[in-house]
Amino acid sequence: MKQEYPIFEGVGTALITPFRDGAVDYDALGLIIEEQINAGIDSLVICGTTGEASTLTDEEHRSVIEYSVKKSAGRVPIIAGTGSNDVAYAIDLSLHACEVGADALLQVTPYYNKASQLGLVKYFSTIADEVDRPVILYNVPSRTGCAIGIDAYKELAEHPNIIATKEACGDISFIAKLAEAVDGKMDIYSGNDDQIVPIMSLGGKGVISVLANIAPSVTLQMAHACLEGDFALGAKLQLEYLKLINSLFMTVNPIPVKQTMAYLGKCTSEMRLPLCEMTDKESDKLYNVIDEYRDRLE
Repeated sequence: MKQEYPIFEGVGTALITPFRDGAVDYDALGLIIEEQINAGIDSLVICGTTGEASTLTDEEHRSVIEYSVKKSAGRVPIIAGTGSNDVAYAIDLSLHACEVGADALLQVTPYYNKASQLGLVKYFSTIADEVDRPVILYNVPSRTGCAIGIDAYKELAEHPNIIATKEACGDISFIAKLAEAVDGKMDIYSGNDDQIVPIMSLGGKGVISVLANIAPSVTLQMAHACLEGDFALGAKLQLEYLKLINSLFMTVNPIPVKQTMAYLGKCTSEMRLPLCEMTDKESDKLYNVIDEYRDRLE
């Protein structure tokens, strides 16, 4: 039977993975997790796009998930990014995440090799058949070159272990069609911070958020206003923080948010190639926006 309640409602932070001297900085990661939980965050998403999963070694990927589960100690749900373009590897990584206590699994559309719609249904269903934790799909065609269509979504929504999707296609009309098609059989989370309120107005349960790394309280206020039906407040906050949101995507995510976290003293700005720091001009532009909002960040 399909799980009849969401993994979370509100905000799941797409957490960065801090590095120092070429290695994962677990001290900084632990402090960031504590700050997020103290802010009242609804869930943490580990080793997703913002967590630079694509450049983590297999050992690091598994270790970061396990560390985050232990650090959270059941205080918030941990959603582990365990997707791949290799179904066998995705299953193996997913089984490890289940073994160490992750509450749910985030599965991105397979990248580079792409897939037909039938291939996507078989791919996600095969993974979901093998694990005992709920699966959240992740549709981000701008990064993967592969998009889940409405008919595929309708079929996947019938799988008892596929409970939600993180939608980052950017197309509100598509989200409306998706919500109509799945008819409550699959929860929808916004995958874009600039679309939290529009997607939640169509029945979305919340957001998997980059913004929440630096402004968890504001992101929570925005999403929970929508959950409580106060879309006027949600829209006010969406527009008030749009400049900040846009600054976090002025170049490829997670470059701006990681530099912002370093600017705020929470970790280094270290990334792994092909990601690299912005130019001085770009950085100055980012930091000017951060300074404008600084007294509202926590």
